[in-house]
Amino acid sequence: MSLFIWILLFSLLGGVLSVLAAALFLLIPGFTRDRLLPHFVSFAIGALLGAAFLALLPHSLAGTDDFHLLGMTVLLGVLGFFLLEKMVLWRHCHHEVCEAHTPEPHTHDNNAAGTLILIGDGVHNFVDGVLIAAAFMTDIHLGIVTALAVAAHEIPQEVGDFAVLLQSGFSKRKAFLYNVLASLTTLIGAGLAYYSLADMQQALPYVLAVAASSFIYIAVADLIPGLHKRVEFGATMQQIALILLGVVVIYLAHSTLH
Repeated sequence: MSLFIWILLFSLLGGVLSVLAAALFLLIPGFTRDRLLPHFVSFAIGALLGAAFLALLPHSLAGTDDFHLLGMTVLLGVLGFFLLEKMVLWRHCHHEVCEAHTPEPHTHDNNAAGTLILIGDGVHNFVDGVLIAAAFMTDIHLGIVTALAVAAHEIPQEVGDFAVLLQSGFSKRKAFLYNVLASLTTLIGAGLAYYSLADMQQALPYVLAVAASSFIYIAVADLIPGLHKRVEFGATMQQIALILLGVVVIYLAHSTLH
């Protein structure tokens, strides 16, 4: 199977299939879904951090001798994603109410919140596609691990996005259709990256560094703060166990594939 087909298939996993999984997850009764979703988020944190520190950064370090520039790339990546989030293009919603996309009373209509969700989702998925393609062009096994980490955090995000779209007045059918369309930007980003990076192999370590900064930012800035809302000892132990499970799954996937 050609590298391009690998990239498209796993970009599909990170995009469209994540939307489908989230839609199926929404069929679970509300009380059960609300209890399960934080567990998915905890697992996603472990998967993202595992992929960043155990796979993406080691491969990026192996691809260049300029470690200072690589470190600067990670730093600028984190700051860049912070700015994207400030522009409401990168916010991750994992709850029925998302502060970034829920309009203040008497300031915006509800459709504005849904539109922002879709724009942000499209930009986010496009970047995910670029990162997945860059990972595959470095090493097929790294690409698989990167796509798995993307899928792990996309599913709880898409559940939150669906909730906000429904609150914004979208019907279930429209919310699903528009989310699928937004997810297709993953394939666009992957395709453009494949052809643009084909003759720029020296740039791949730095694209991987941006991928690592993306995963670190999402885990630390977006996902971990939500876990602090539950401070009971039992809940904390569950969170730690699921985070470690996410790390272990990525470690085993990476080491087994190699």
